[in-house]
Amino acid sequence: MKSVFITGVAGFIGYNLSEFLIKKSYKVYGIDNFDDYYSIKIKKKRINQLKKKNNFFFKEVDIINKKKLHNFLYKKKIDLVIHLAAQAGVRYSLVNPQKYIDVNIFGFLNVIEATKKNKIKNFFYASSSSVYGDSKKFPLKENESLNPKNIYGLSKKLNEEIANTYSKQFKMNCTGLRFFTIYGEWGRPDMFMFKLFKAYKNKQPFYLNNFGNHKRDFTYIGDAVNAVYNLIKKQIKNNNIINICSNKPIKIHDIVKFFSKKKNVKVKLTKMHKADVKDTHGDNQKLKKLIKKFNISDFYKCFDRTYKWYIKNNIQDINDET
Repeated sequence: MKSVFITGVAGFIGYNLSEFLIKKSYKVYGIDNFDDYYSIKIKKKRINQLKKKNNFFFKEVDIINKKKLHNFLYKKKIDLVIHLAAQAGVRYSLVNPQKYIDVNIFGFLNVIEATKKNKIKNFFYASSSSVYGDSKKFPLKENESLNPKNIYGLSKKLNEEIANTYSKQFKMNCTGLRFFTIYGEWGRPDMFMFKLFKAYKNKQPFYLNNFGNHKRDFTYIGDAVNAVYNLIKKQIKNNNIINICSNKPIKIHDIVKFFSKKKNVKVKLTKMHKADVKDTHGDNQKLKKLIKKFNISDFYKCFDRTYKWYIKNNIQDINDET
């Protein structure tokens, strides 16, 4: 049985990936610090779901705490590390840039250093489409020049450079996963879809950024997790960067219109936030070549599935910070 160490295991991707890997007979060691950037309740709810599974081992650890991080890994037989813990949120990076330096840069360094010291050769980590900034060369390929627009994107770009250095200097296999807009069940309540669902449920107006004219490359969580799993099996060598995306951007206005046909949502239009990029559209040809079987689920079917999950699980009460 293979063992994997996952940071940020209480997060959206961390939770879904852990559940998937456990089903595939992996032993999962996970840590999280239950940061309050968004609802701690939903994070603890995710962990409680995972604790019901065999072969899941959890400890509350902050990646900034170097000693606790090393102690947790010490003498454990780990086959690979998947580093997903990070300070999320593009707009929040304008308000509290120091948090992104502490967590996303120094925290990243602590995790990759702990990986090296424990002689674990395979290191996967979450990067982001935010590294591309406002590039218009769509679809965005992995070798495109990077020009992040905000501190969050910059922190992810620096992660990629640190990983590249560790790969060369210490013969580690480092794979950066440039996630685009991931959505689905157990998603982050501060994200677009859940704000839309919340507005409808509370009979409140939904504030549509940039008048809904921006596009996002949405990728269903099930597809993203399946892609990561197949990349793990591939046993990629050296340093690599891979887009995790659908290559099918959708205009936000069209999604709101689709939802409004079924549900009566009052929409208020607003200007684009200065931290945001107008469009994202990733190229996934490299991913498809690596894993062969990468299927993209129908967006609107998965959108409906996510909404039904939101209602069924009464997410309202753990969504109040947004």
